Amino acid sequence: MSDAFAVQPRTFAGFDPKNVLPGFEHVRRFWDPAQEVVTVKILPGEFYVSRQEEMISTVLGSCVSACVRDARLRIGGMNHFMLPEPTGERDSWSSTIGRAARYGNDAMEQLINAILKAGGRRDDLEVKIFGGGRVLATMTDIGQRNIAFVQRYIATEKLKLCAADVGDIYPRQVQFFPVSGKVRVRQLRSMHDHSLADREKRYLKRLADDPIKGEVELF
Repeated sequence: MSDAFAVQPRTFAGFDPKNVLPGFEHVRRFWDPAQEVVTVKILPGEFYVSRQEEMISTVLGSCVSACVRDARLRIGGMNHFMLPEPTGERDSWSSTIGRAARYGNDAMEQLINAILKAGGRRDDLEVKIFGGGRVLATMTDIGQRNIAFVQRYIATEKLKLCAADVGDIYPRQVQFFPVSGKVRVRQLRSMHDHSLADREKRYLKRLADDPIKGEVELF
């Protein structure tokens, strides 16, 4: 349990720490007074699933997030991945990243499997996708590769795509409410671009330095 809950022991409407899904007990949460909701922030390579009144938040540059929800049971989650599945191509970045390029496939599989494990059904899944902006102007357009991957994955798996806000050149802040399925997207302008691009470059370098660890990790 995080310090945020330790200093605010009151009960949060719609959220009970005892009802956190197995495998996500150690995730750090905090109270967002602006939205008046318990919030979880995820970073590249992470995902989170909930059946409670929580908000899942992330910031995307060339990365893509899929918000997947079982509309019948109102269980949903979000992932955040920077690299699609391996393409076999030898271009300026896939040859460097190598095996770590399987992040996208792992991110989708693990998110969906976590929802199904919690009682969801594949036929009831709804998907919304976000991100893939070209914020790394000096590099191959990883964002477009991520978009193409997730669109192909959704079509192949015959999932229902309900909304998409992808591409362009700007970063995005995405806020997902798994119980209602509502998503808020905010465009982030130039003052955020450099720090986000730097973070994504560091993340790519870390994957290149340790390509064997291509699994999505809980946080």
